[in-house]
Amino acid sequence: MIKIVTIIGARPQIIKAAALSRAIKNKFSASITEIIVHTGQHYDENMSQVFFDELGIPAPNYNLNVGSGSHGKQTATMISGIEEILLQEKPQAIVLYGDTNSTLAGAIAASKIHIPVVHIEAGLRSFNKTMPEEINRIMCDHVSTLLFSPTQTGFQNLTNEGFKAKAPKPYNANNPKIYHSGDVMYDNSIYFSEVAEQKTTVLSKNSLEKGQFILATIHRNNNTDEPVRLNALFTALYKISEQHQLDVLLPLHPRTAKLLEFNLDHELHNKIKASKHFKIIPPVSFLEMIALEKNCRIVMTDSGGVQKEAFYFEKPCVILRPETEWVELVECGTAIITDANEQKIIEAFATLTSKTDMKFPQLYGDGKAAEFICGEMLEHLN
Repeated sequence: MIKIVTIIGARPQIIKAAALSRAIKNKFSASITEIIVHTGQHYDENMSQVFFDELGIPAPNYNLNVGSGSHGKQTATMISGIEEILLQEKPQAIVLYGDTNSTLAGAIAASKIHIPVVHIEAGLRSFNKTMPEEINRIMCDHVSTLLFSPTQTGFQNLTNEGFKAKAPKPYNANNPKIYHSGDVMYDNSIYFSEVAEQKTTVLSKNSLEKGQFILATIHRNNNTDEPVRLNALFTALYKISEQHQLDVLLPLHPRTAKLLEFNLDHELHNKIKASKHFKIIPPVSFLEMIALEKNCRIVMTDSGGVQKEAFYFEKPCVILRPETEWVELVECGTAIITDANEQKIIEAFATLTSKTDMKFPQLYGDGKAAEFICGEMLEHLN
């Protein structure tokens, strides 16, 4: 029997953790005990609790309630809280997801007291160190013992940074083991896709026709907080929807919704509010998001997770960022990077919606990544 402490702090991590918790419950309940710690990095009752309820994730054993704040203050508070829990629980490993400040805090807290770090979504790189996420994921990888990359590209990135493709046992932070494991989010999308169709009314509630709407998400600070970028994004979306008579559904975080009042050109904001095609709604649940991704015509997003989910459901994607860590999507022609460039966004939409030979190869595993990860932890952390 091994004990692991799982750290979650933001909405995407709650979803990713569901795959591992489900694998433990269904296949490894006699051999793995999971302690869940919610740092409260992005805690919103509507955005977090509904995920625990909807996805059947066990309630967190601990909630640090750190809230928002500067990177330094937030991360320091989390390091202190996580360290205290690790000393109390004495787990065989800490499990970290992705690239948030919660991930960085967990990596620092555990590595300093010599508790093995298991990093899920290891090896992803945007090669842009001005992004806080890039710093977090690199730091976490380089103190980890078991590193699970969802893609072959991520695995290759790790070997390029000096990780051994076939390190000998035993594994530790000085001699880590790296894997191309497949993606736990693909596990989730397969598992929840049928449930989503049965349990949500998000399409009818918003008067959306299958295959006749654009699903857009915009949440990154450099897009929402910079008026020039935000105006370019919304101008492109407005022009596309008007020209093609297509609905745009935009689930918007409350913070971003407020920023529209201040950062959008007044005339553009009024046009969007008056448009019958523009539907700005509050954040949706994970199941609702899956239903939207499955049934839209195209996805336009600055979210890393949503880029991948678009691919899972064989939808083209316009990436509203200057780069992506999911380079495979661009390489196989199902996604185009446009950044916040109005003309490029309009051109990418035209290119992707006119393609007739788009292929979606199996890049993210077989839907059993979480089971594989559990098996490897059990073998190497005992």
